[in-house]
Amino acid sequence: MGLMLKGEYLVDDPKPDTDREGEFRRASSVIRHWITMDGPFPWEKGRYHLYAAWNCPWAHRALLARTLLGFEDAIGVSYAKPRRSDQGWIYDKRGQYADRALRVSALHEVYARQSPAYTGRVTVPVLFDKTTQQIVSNESADIVRMLGTLSTKMDLLPAGLAPEVEDWNRLIYSTVNNGVYKAGFARTQDAYDRAVTALFETLDKIEDHLATHDWLAGGVFTEADLRLFPTLARFDVAYHYAFKCNIRRLTDYPNLWRYARRIYHMPGVSETVKFDIYKYGYFSPSELRNPLGIVPKGPVIDWSLD
Repeated sequence: MGLMLKGEYLVDDPKPDTDREGEFRRASSVIRHWITMDGPFPWEKGRYHLYAAWNCPWAHRALLARTLLGFEDAIGVSYAKPRRSDQGWIYDKRGQYADRALRVSALHEVYARQSPAYTGRVTVPVLFDKTTQQIVSNESADIVRMLGTLSTKMDLLPAGLAPEVEDWNRLIYSTVNNGVYKAGFARTQDAYDRAVTALFETLDKIEDHLATHDWLAGGVFTEADLRLFPTLARFDVAYHYAFKCNIRRLTDYPNLWRYARRIYHMPGVSETVKFDIYKYGYFSPSELRNPLGIVPKGPVIDWSLD
């Protein structure tokens, strides 16, 4: 994903962060401003641009919010190429992977505009303000909630459901969204065992919950459902194999599988899902996980509704 130190990009990117017990520790996002009506980043249609990557689940959150909340005409988007280089997330000069906002060749060039000079990981998603030439936020959870406060199309955080949504968000982030990475990037057997056990305990809990509920919180689609879906979309084609999250498949959970397909068929959602790109990205060459870089042909999964 790349690393910058005081505004300078480091080509020799260190390996994913792990603690002494071999457990993956995700770096925190550090650019966390907010779009408000009267602050330094006021809302204006066409002013903001989203930097995303199809295969990144954190960017997928932002893409879902942009689609479901009705901002496709108001916020442009640039998609990085599915595989990173030594320059991190990169762009072509033209075509579907070109940056149409700033014409950069790599995402670190966007981060290099930041004032004061940026130190940290070069990640997607990025919500960029074209007027001030500054990043508003590189935290996916904030971008989702920010867009939610600006939208009149859908309420992802109903006031009466906020505590329940937050409880689901905390559990799902720790054990599912980030849990698959804790399993895939574990450097010891114990770290892997802890991560994969917690992951499937949560999936089992969600499966039981969905036996009597249509959605996670209350009777409506909320932010918690949006944040869970990107992991579900990647589960059987990527995490189950590449990250050894293989106790069960998503398709082995009747309620969870039905729930995931119902979200997939919400207007606009399927256009944010790219199964072939997920396989291509997650099975990229890795000396630890896939040294030969061979991308599997399967599995072929039918996401149509019953």
